[in-house]
Amino acid sequence: MKTIKEVGAMRRGLTLWSPFGEIERIRREFDKLLEELVPREEGEKFFAPAVDVYETDQELVVKAELPGVKKENVEVSIRDNALCIKGEKKEEKEEKRDTYHRVERVYGKFERVIPLPVEAKVESARAEFKDGVLEIRIPKAEGAKERKIEIT
Repeated sequence: MKTIKEVGAMRRGLTLWSPFGEIERIRREFDKLLEELVPREEGEKFFAPAVDVYETDQELVVKAELPGVKKENVEVSIRDNALCIKGEKKEEKEEKRDTYHRVERVYGKFERVIPLPVEAKVESARAEFKDGVLEIRIPKAEGAKERKIEIT
């Protein structure tokens, strides 16, 4: 039988696994790997905005979170059946330097290339930027729409 002292020592050796903490650790490691592989100018930072991609019966919809980005600093294009969203979130510069205790906001250039899952009518695509969310709607091509086939 183990003593109370031995049980206490065993409990201190165990750590609680946090899946979200693990995801954050992997993201930091990936960012560090990219920093080593992609040389950049000093101080230049990159980030990738979060996106949702879904389709309705009629169209593909892509929503990208771009808080703090101005509409003028965003460019959207479609090439080789892929949607490209790129731009820049510029850092707010102030002459007076405050004492920062934490800096988590990300600034810099960004680019996301999203393969389109179905054929689309690229010429009819439209985009709207509202409240920090870029919404792109791309109508599906006729051949990409689902068609029910009657079984005889």
